[in-house]
Amino acid sequence: MRLERLRADHADAVLAFEVENREYFAARIADRGDEYFAEFAARHQALVTDQEAGELHFHVLVDDDGRVIGRVNLVDVADGSAELGYRIAESATGRGLATAAVLEVCALAAWQYGLQELRAGTSVANGASRAVLDRTGFVVVGETTYEGRPNLTYRRSLTV
Repeated sequence: MRLERLRADHADAVLAFEVENREYFAARIADRGDEYFAEFAARHQALVTDQEAGELHFHVLVDDDGRVIGRVNLVDVADGSAELGYRIAESATGRGLATAAVLEVCALAAWQYGLQELRAGTSVANGASRAVLDRTGFVVVGETTYEGRPNLTYRRSLTV
């Protein structure tokens, strides 16, 4: 498994990952909606362009066969901080891949992207996501409601 910075040539593999896991993800978080899939190519190119401008940092977790099996993204990059988001394919869960990928992105955020803090959030009901955040040094800093579900908000300092 390897983590790669999102590139234009990842488009087909990322779309396949999202389509294959759509139902699995929708059971845990809000569905992306049909428009996301219908306009995927243009959206993907826009993300690559925004990434080149430093507005976000997207990564894909790729298996030995070149299939995308996960995503770890940093969005809302501003003032030394960003929001972390991640998703792992159903077929790849339970192997520590999310934890390893989040740790790698935290290191990239500090050393390559110059960030000092990351924020994250997850549903109270999503025990697997909460465990990843706990194992990777994030701490709960509050509670919110997102789409009618109770959520926890997390922060992680990247400074030593």
